[in-house]
Amino acid sequence: MVKNEARGEGGVSSDSVFGAPCWVSLSTRDLETAENFYRAVFGWQWRPNSLGDRFRVALADGVPVAGIAAVASMWQMAVAWTPYFSVSSADVAAARCRERGGTTAVGPLALPPGRAALLADRDGATFGVWEGPLVTGFEEWRKAAPTFIRLHTRNAFDSAIFYGEVLEWASARKGCCEVHYDGDEVVLSSDGVVVARIYSGALESAPDPTIRPHWQVHFVVPDVDACVRAARAEGGSVLQREPGAEEALLADPDGARFTVSAKREP
Repeated sequence: MVKNEARGEGGVSSDSVFGAPCWVSLSTRDLETAENFYRAVFGWQWRPNSLGDRFRVALADGVPVAGIAAVASMWQMAVAWTPYFSVSSADVAAARCRERGGTTAVGPLALPPGRAALLADRDGATFGVWEGPLVTGFEEWRKAAPTFIRLHTRNAFDSAIFYGEVLEWASARKGCCEVHYDGDEVVLSSDGVVVARIYSGALESAPDPTIRPHWQVHFVVPDVDACVRAARAEGGSVLQREPGAEEALLADPDGARFTVSAKREP
């Protein structure tokens, strides 16, 4: 689930950046194996989380970049990387999701100092919402952390409407995230920074029924080939890698998929 720590002076609350991605977290079955794998692939260091022994926070050069929660078996969750979005109220966001044909997998529940829920949109793509203080140094995380997210779905326009209504994108509320088209993608911006993209193919194309909708978490790395080698050596697998491509789709030993990329999304 989302990483949370006590907010210090000058901290950021989810309400102030509502609708924007605020964290990425891995649900897994084996915490030790996951720690070793991602340490080898990304060079991450680990520290405990205030939620308990099942949770860890990943650090890259001292900056918190992601969380890991060994709750897949306990909460009957899929092993997966999941993005979390800031909301003013996790309960309201979950209700809006259900009203629009989505589902609630976990929560909303209290994870002091906030509340969280794991949801799925009406096409089955899983995402989380977080209400409360954000990760310490959130602005640094958002600007410098090597992550970006993209929704692969059957109908980008329809998905943008769903998330817009649930997360108040492009609404009349001051400070909301902005939505626009960039070629074949719907682009989400927060405070002028691109924070997510939604893709379903060419705009004039009919929705593709073969696509399994999902949020894909991308990690920017200095050497894609080195990550591929480390993933294989640590029991992971390479699911997709085109010759000469600047990115690769990988899976960790537990099956969670993620992408490594040589460049950050503009």
